[in-house]
Amino acid sequence: MAATTDEQAALGYEQARDELIEVVRRLEAGGTTLEESLALWERGEELAKVCRRWLEGARARLDAALAAPGDRAETTDMADED
Repeated sequence: MAATTDEQAALGYEQARDELIEVVRRLEAGGTTLEESLALWERGEELAKVCRRWLEGARARLDAALAAPGDRAETTDMADED
């Protein structure tokens, strides 16, 4: 059930999040063998890492955009003056 690095890179945030929700649901429901539970847990850890990387990337992009000179707020203010 382990994903390769290429497979993880191909997962979008929403796809990884939705699969992680399903993994958690299955673990909470119980009724799986120990081996199945361990495989689900490992998959959940991988999916959580994918989500974390997406969120960290989004945060870095947001921080970079906010730190950029001539940000949107200044541009918007000038446009309002016309």
